[in-house]
Amino acid sequence: MASVLVVAATKYDKLYFERFMYLGLALKRLSYDKSIEASIIFESRVGLPGIYNAYVSETNRDKIVVFTHADVYIDDYFVSLRLHEALQKFDVVGVAGNRRRVPRQPAWAFVTDWPQFQWDQGENLSGAVCHFQDQGSQVSPYGPFPAACQLLDGVFLAARVGPLLDHNVRFDERFPFEFYDLDFCRTAVAAGLKLGTWPIAITHASGGSYGSPEWRRCRDLYYQKWQE
Repeated sequence: MASVLVVAATKYDKLYFERFMYLGLALKRLSYDKSIEASIIFESRVGLPGIYNAYVSETNRDKIVVFTHADVYIDDYFVSLRLHEALQKFDVVGVAGNRRRVPRQPAWAFVTDWPQFQWDQGENLSGAVCHFQDQGSQVSPYGPFPAACQLLDGVFLAARVGPLLDHNVRFDERFPFEFYDLDFCRTAVAAGLKLGTWPIAITHASGGSYGSPEWRRCRDLYYQKWQE
């Protein structure tokens, strides 16, 4: 089976990441699986797309790459098997997504823009993500999965590198963090790749920064790029 390369970045150093960050703790637990390797950029001060793009390379053509965040705990210790199964059906896989896309959609799950976000109807959503909360972790179920999708949540994206190279699909480095996932999904769909959700258990420690000044700046750039 193809090896799995987990890629992420953190503003902290290696010691802090390995001892205290959720992804660092998860990778330590996953170390029993020798098919999984990781490349973590420590003390990072640059946007995720530039980091991610460096791994969409001929060197990694035969690998499965996972683009995720440092505050994600990968609960599923069979994640390698899940990814191999998922990528037999889809080209890009996530844990949560939307089966459709509507004009001026500001997030994978929302169909109205800031300041009054509105969730899409349940039948259009797919997947589930657990979130760390003060009262303990809680699973947010979005909709049935696996399912073909138009948009995926960037908290966890996986793909075989080969198809990304062959279809010239990359992350747009104009989006340092906000909207990079929506833009990537639209680029992949436009290139003819198939996106979908898969049952992979993760827990996320943040809920996003929707409506922040940086979020609004990237939203405007995203709308301008896609002419909507």
